[in-house]
Amino acid sequence: MTDQKAIVIVFNTNGMGSSDDQVLKDKLVKTYLTLLPQMQPLPVAICFYTDAVKLACDGSPVLEELSVLEAKGVRLILCQTCLNAYGLDEKVKVGLVGGMGDIMTAIWQADSVIPL
Repeated sequence: MTDQKAIVIVFNTNGMGSSDDQVLKDKLVKTYLTLLPQMQPLPVAICFYTDAVKLACDGSPVLEELSVLEAKGVRLILCQTCLNAYGLDEKVKVGLVGGMGDIMTAIWQADSVIPL
């Protein structure tokens, strides 16, 4: 039995922050996800909804960083409804496509939820 906390990170924007500057948002999320594998414990899951699902799709500037996290056992959960809304169903490159129930389950099972 482990005493490590189960952490879940939630992304709800394409990038990081509320700025209208997409270049800045991309730079911030890339830095965050590059540094995240060095943290202990790693999150058990990262959830993506609204336009944050774009981070896990073709053309995202952080596919490599997300792939590293996924390879380390971090579940990447993408909202199916959001992918449908943006027409990205066929462009997913990393993660598991799920529903809001999957995101809710991850959040409910977490000891700590970090919204970004």
